[in-house]
Amino acid sequence: MQTIELSTPLPAERPGVAMLSNLIAKLTEIPAAILVVTEILILIIGTSARYFFHHPLTWTDELASILFLWLAMLGSVIALRRGSHMRLTTFVNKMSPDKRAWMEVFTMVLATTFLLFVLWPAYEHFDEGLIVSTPTMEINEGWRLGAVVVGVVMMLVTAIDKLFERATLRQFASALALVALIGAVMWWCKPYFGALGHINLLIFFVGIVLSCVVMGVPIAFAFGLATLCFLSFTTSIPLSIVPNRMTEGMSSLILLAVPLFVFLGSLIEMAGLSRAMINFLLALIGHVRGGLQYVLLGAIYLVSGISGAKVADMAAVAPALFPEMKKRGNDEGDLIGLLSASGAMSETIPPSLVLIAIGSVTGVSIASLFTGGLLPAVVGMLCMCVVVYFQTRNENMDGVTRASGAQIGKAFLIAVPALALPFVIRTAVVEGVATATEVSTIGVVYTLIVGPLVYGRFDLKRLYPVLLDTACLSGAILLIIGCATAMSWALTQSGFSQQLVQIMTAVPGGKLGFIAISAIAFVILGSVLEGIPAIVLFGPLLFPVARIIGVNEVHYAMVAIFSMGLGLFSPPFGVGFYAACAVGKVSPDRAIGHVWPHLGALFVALLLLILFPWLSIGFL
Repeated sequence: MQTIELSTPLPAERPGVAMLSNLIAKLTEIPAAILVVTEILILIIGTSARYFFHHPLTWTDELASILFLWLAMLGSVIALRRGSHMRLTTFVNKMSPDKRAWMEVFTMVLATTFLLFVLWPAYEHFDEGLIVSTPTMEINEGWRLGAVVVGVVMMLVTAIDKLFERATLRQFASALALVALIGAVMWWCKPYFGALGHINLLIFFVGIVLSCVVMGVPIAFAFGLATLCFLSFTTSIPLSIVPNRMTEGMSSLILLAVPLFVFLGSLIEMAGLSRAMINFLLALIGHVRGGLQYVLLGAIYLVSGISGAKVADMAAVAPALFPEMKKRGNDEGDLIGLLSASGAMSETIPPSLVLIAIGSVTGVSIASLFTGGLLPAVVGMLCMCVVVYFQTRNENMDGVTRASGAQIGKAFLIAVPALALPFVIRTAVVEGVATATEVSTIGVVYTLIVGPLVYGRFDLKRLYPVLLDTACLSGAILLIIGCATAMSWALTQSGFSQQLVQIMTAVPGGKLGFIAISAIAFVILGSVLEGIPAIVLFGPLLFPVARIIGVNEVHYAMVAIFSMGLGLFSPPFGVGFYAACAVGKVSPDRAIGHVWPHLGALFVALLLLILFPWLSIGFL
């Protein structure tokens, strides 16, 4: 998997700046690559000890969690250095070159401000943890919490490095003066914020976040900056709660599946498994108009069984299909729209991380969720196929030939080992061989065996760059989740979540009205808070209400997950959309106008899921 630079190209580096940048690279990239490999080995050891030797090792999960936080923070530093944090540049790129250059400096000053003001709270949180020992390994908690301090310091140095690299003295001085002026005005208004009540939520979590996103501030920093400002100017809560919540959000062991599945997604592409699956689908339907789009949808559905992380799903499919799709004259904006919507469509396909999270916090059977999640994704896929049909009626098919029966049979036989991988992973989870996090290591081992032996493909030279890209993309995603977790905590303390429950239980229309308003709420929450934090925040509140009203829990879960997926991949807030742009190597500016027809198809699918519960519970 390759990363993508989403920011404006920078001028050539100055010698001193280049030396500092290289030093930061050495201090982050090599340790991050080692951490990815170490996490895989720890989980393999833990799974093997429990399943094959019936002797569980109690320390593996704790050690994996500690190292995971370090991986997340180092990955965030790498992403900042590479310019790979997800951001929207639609409006910035419409400015004149001089204004755009100034805005780049201004947004970096804003990011630097967030890092500067979160540094001391991060140290306070670290200092508080020095008197605590971990429960299993009984080592000082500082070994884990120190990752946040080190990560913030290195990101701060990286941000300053970037300012030296791109800013003139005049640009920096004017940007800094404007940030200071805004801060002074908000400080002066602090006594008045207390009288505004929940209007502050609109000011800080809508106004500031939206303003930052429009200006091109990376999404994670926009969330973090809004949360810091809300707590600083409207409450007396210590700011150390921000790194505390960020730490909890990023170090949840279930999220370790993100880097591991991202790595697995890259690995199956490198080892030839994804190519074998795609070749089989191409042999079947590649000759029809829109055939490659249908192949993309089918491949995403298949590899969603390999990966619980949607970024990994997209990374396993897009690089193999996009070049040929572009040759056929398809607009790259439409391709990103389809890729992004396919990620939303596949949110309900097991072993989706959101499925696992919703089962863990609400008590709904994960096995039932796995069974119920397959058909809703099919409904979404069929709705998007309608859009593909109309978009590709004039596709250039010159030189495209139809595969013979023998060619299809041969492609199927070659693809069998690759097609078996989703079933191996699903079986391992359902049968209890491995957890949703550990199962990725089974996929890694399987791929490392099948790739060289069956497909004869495994380039060791590509392994280190893949490890770095895994750390980089994972860090960008996990920092967003961490900052979203802090923001969701702030929303909880404001009483917003309780008021939301009261509003939703009072809506007219009985069960149908409750489900409909829930769907709208989860679309918004999925866009702003990201799926897992939204589920952790609102799942325990809303699922009991659904039970009281008489809504089937699995049906409600499918509607909630599908709605959050729709929000997660909807611009301008949905971070999944930016992940699709990063994987497809297309700027969000190019794609943002093309995603709506596909999201419209998913909205129709969501309506069908709401109106026909059988689509979610028919096979239970």
